Order: sequence, then structure tokens, then C-alpha cells
Amino acid sequence: MQKENHGNRSEYIVQYAGILPKNNGDRDDPAWKNIPHLEVNCFRPESSKHRPITKAKLLHDSKELKCIFHVQDQYVRCVHTECQEPVYQDSCVEFFVQPKPDYGYFNFEFNCGGTLLASYITDPTRIGTGLREYTPLNRKEVEQINIYHSLPRKVFPEIQQKVNWQLEFSIPFSLFEKHIGPLPDIQGKTWRANFYKCGDHTSHPHWASWSPVTELNFHLPGCFGNICFQTIS
Repeated sequence: MQKENHGNRSEYIVQYAGILPKNNGDRDDPAWKNIPHLEVNCFRPESSKHRPITKAKLLHDSKELKCIFHVQDQYVRCVHTECQEPVYQDSCVEFFVQPKPDYGYFNFEFNCGGTLLASYITDPTRIGTGLREYTPLNRKEVEQINIYHSLPRKVFPEIQQKVNWQLEFSIPFSLFEKHIGPLPDIQGKTWRANFYKCGDHTSHPHWASWSPVTELNFHLPGCFGNICFQTIS
């Protein structure tokens, strides 16, 4: 497990893989097997007593960033099936990332059925139930994100018993570059990021993060941790 604290900031090392694993949710794939995981276990006090165990791993090659979530869950619900719907209301995992310090950040929110809500956000100030300045990813951009989900696209009624599920995705670096310009060689670079688990409209709502947040709000880039890309000799 990787969750070191550097100046009160969580940190994870993103290792390089010459050949990335296939998107099939196989945590025992040789490419994933010896990769340390991080844990999304900082629960907000507003949460119910449900505390799903959520782990994630990251890898990268020269073209894309890859992540796999494994969730030991219960009270699982998934009703949103169209891109850019409010998937955080379902059983959901999320990856927020800021590749460049002087630019905005991206939110990638996936319900357990693989439906995605994603934007590039330049001002996360709350305006009602929304944000002040953001650009939703268009359908062509969303289609560049390869998503695997182990559960059906729709889960209703809610699964009351304990269940394990996986969500795996890969994001091409070129997608980031469309919004923030060219990325330098990422070897040895540090990006800001956070990982989340939530389920706003499940019978047992909960809100957890990898790097702690100071309020019930995941759009707090000042609370992001560090993901550090391995230097390849």
C-alpha cells in the first residue's frame, strides 16, 4: 500500500509499464500483480456507517494513464446510464487530477456500471448545485477513455448483500493536452490528484477520499495529494 504523507500530502508512485494490462478488471494480471495500491479510506463524518473498502492502482506508458479500482461494497445501486448524468448519486468511484499546477483539473466520475461524468474545471467555486467554470468533456473525448466495469450498466433494485466490483479505465495523455496544452516528458513529474468513493442516493450514503478533504466537497484541489511518475533509467 502507498499512502505516505509528505507535508500533510498523500503520495503515490505511478510506475511505468512497457505493456499495459488489458482493460478486463483482472487484478492478478502480471502487470498489476506487484503494483502497490492506495486506499480510499478517509471517510467524511456525514457518511452512514457503511465503510466500503476501496483500493486503486495506477500505471502508465508513454501514451496513457491507467487505473483500476477494486471495491468491497454493499448497498450497491446504479441507475444512471447516460454519459454526463449525475453518477455520484450511484455507487461511484472517482479520479480527479491536475496535471499542471497553473491550470485547472479534470474530474472523472464512474458509477459501478461504467457510466462517466467528466469535465475540465477551471473554477470549482460552488454555484448552487454546480460549479462556476467548467467544460464538460464532449462525446468524442469520452469515447477515448477505455472503461471496464464488472457489474451491469444498471443495478436496480439495490444490491443489499456484500459484493465486490471492479472499475478499470485508461485515459490518453492527448486528452489532457487538448485542454491544457502539451505535456512535457512525465518521467519524474508530479501531478496533483485525489481518489474518491461515494454513493449519495444509496440507502447508506458515504463519502470517502484518499487524501483527506476539509469539508463535504470533493472539488477542493487544495486538498489533492501527489501522484509521482516513476523515472525510468
